[in-house]
Amino acid sequence: MSYIKWYEAHGKKHAKIMEKLKDKSVDEVIEYFRFDNMVEKEPDFCPLYEENKKCHDYEELNCYFCACPNFRFDDDGVKKQDDKTLYSYCSIDSKDGAQFEGEDYIHQNCAGCLVPHKERYIKKHFNRNWFEAMKNVNLSK
Repeated sequence: MSYIKWYEAHGKKHAKIMEKLKDKSVDEVIEYFRFDNMVEKEPDFCPLYEENKKCHDYEELNCYFCACPNFRFDDDGVKKQDDKTLYSYCSIDSKDGAQFEGEDYIHQNCAGCLVPHKERYIKKHFNRNWFEAMKNVNLSK
């Protein structure tokens, strides 16, 4: 699946949940997106929920920013680096992030980074409209 297809599909799932939570406070919405609650109440939000598996090994994992506002992507490639095409990167160059390199491609690997999964970060960057919160990630527009 391309980045853009995932981005659009995920944003729609997020909006559907937010519609259910439209009368909730910011704190209540953030609390709702806690991993344990999401596994129970929103099992279709993430394919890992079926196995009760986390994408990051973090006890207080919050799934509000399943995708990170600091992630940048372009399915056609951002730029060439040596003989490889860079398709995604971290805009804050998180010390816990990495790059996955193949023969002719480079993708951002966020597996070690917890920045967007901490409730303090979510509250600081909160927006009820996920697409608005994520407006800078898609470089192809």
